[in-house]
Amino acid sequence: MRVAFYTLGCKLNQAETESLVGRFSQSGFQLVSPNDVADIYIANTCTVTHIADRKSRHWLRLAKRRNPQALIIATGCYAQRSPQELAQLADFVVDNKEKEHLLEIVTNPSLPTSSFVLERTPLRHCERSEAILPIAAASRTRSLIKIQNGCHGPCTYCIVPRVRPREYSLPAAQIIDEVKQKVALGYKEVVLTGTKVGSYKDAVLSGSEGPSIDLKQLVQRILHDTDIKRLRLSSLQPSEISPEFLALWHDERLCRHFHLALQSGSETVLQRMKRSYSLDQYQTTIDLIKEMMPDAAITTDIMVGFPGETDAEFEQSYSFCQQAGFANIHVFPFSPRPQTAAARMPGQIEDKVKKQRNQRMLELSRSSRRRFCEQFLGQTMPVLWEKEMPTSASILGEVGTSPGSGVHSGLTSNYIRVFARSKKSLTNEITPVKLIEFHDQGMWGEIVDENPG
Repeated sequence: MRVAFYTLGCKLNQAETESLVGRFSQSGFQLVSPNDVADIYIANTCTVTHIADRKSRHWLRLAKRRNPQALIIATGCYAQRSPQELAQLADFVVDNKEKEHLLEIVTNPSLPTSSFVLERTPLRHCERSEAILPIAAASRTRSLIKIQNGCHGPCTYCIVPRVRPREYSLPAAQIIDEVKQKVALGYKEVVLTGTKVGSYKDAVLSGSEGPSIDLKQLVQRILHDTDIKRLRLSSLQPSEISPEFLALWHDERLCRHFHLALQSGSETVLQRMKRSYSLDQYQTTIDLIKEMMPDAAITTDIMVGFPGETDAEFEQSYSFCQQAGFANIHVFPFSPRPQTAAARMPGQIEDKVKKQRNQRMLELSRSSRRRFCEQFLGQTMPVLWEKEMPTSASILGEVGTSPGSGVHSGLTSNYIRVFARSKKSLTNEITPVKLIEFHDQGMWGEIVDENPG
């Protein structure tokens, strides 16, 4: 049977989909594109914004049109938050707790075929041991590995504590085994991800009775016990960065990229958001990273139009981002989420104002990315090549491509997107590249050595 997966949202959602893809593939299902005709369509949804909700509903409707006889399944955070809404579009609605059992749900002949909301299944669920069945690396160079789940933080705008409320960490021994499996399958890079990666804590390692290990110790063990070429971490909090933690980056396999979600560069807005840091603490963290790793990329998230955000507060946020020197800024407007404190706050900002502020921040993001990239013009950096660009790729502009044309796309350790031409296939190889020209979506480069290692 043909199965199509569609994933929205964070890297954690992507990691969970990757695990599901592995299980379905191992069980003999044929994996097809989300835009192809399939017998089963599975949407791993996000609900962080109303736009994510809308995209999920849109894809579910399209899936039903592509094959009216297909089995339509919705899972993920939107399914957790509002299963009744998605039950109108999907045959099965599966919450986050039961997501890992999707294969058993699909292959269970005793389940009814009529539309219903699956709130719980009689299947055994174990939060401390989630199956790891990675797929072959034929189509991917980078694998996302879930190490932690859940958040009960106080942020007033965030729906995540309601859809992923239980915090837990996966066993370190299991994570290390999964990294080894990915290496054996040919992956060159893994990304450790979770709802709050920095809060990782495992009380037991390989059955020992010693003290619990934290993220720093987990990273040390992965670097020591595996042959992974690159190890990348997803989003961290400023309080989780210390000189001792940054010392791990003496190992060049650790990617020099730090994503530190700021949300606002206004102190008063941060306080209304109930974020766990001040601007001074955030700035101190930036300064520490830049002092120890001048070539590191620091990326962030910025929300515009939070309730009560005045013109002056927006300008404060803009100025902070301007002077911070971010390598990239993910900009998004405030979206009121049901049952969050911010949705009930006075001073909701008009959509027109949000749009204007969003546009200004996006322009700043583009100029910040350019300034960061141009620091490295003329330098030679290792690039992990991901794929050959398709014919329709706008990045190629006047060049144009067809299969075999040899324009490849990849990433440096510090998250610069690089494009280069090569007559040889570069996918899933790491080669040195001289960066020669800025492009809106990254940098053009020249292969220095086309004998990849």
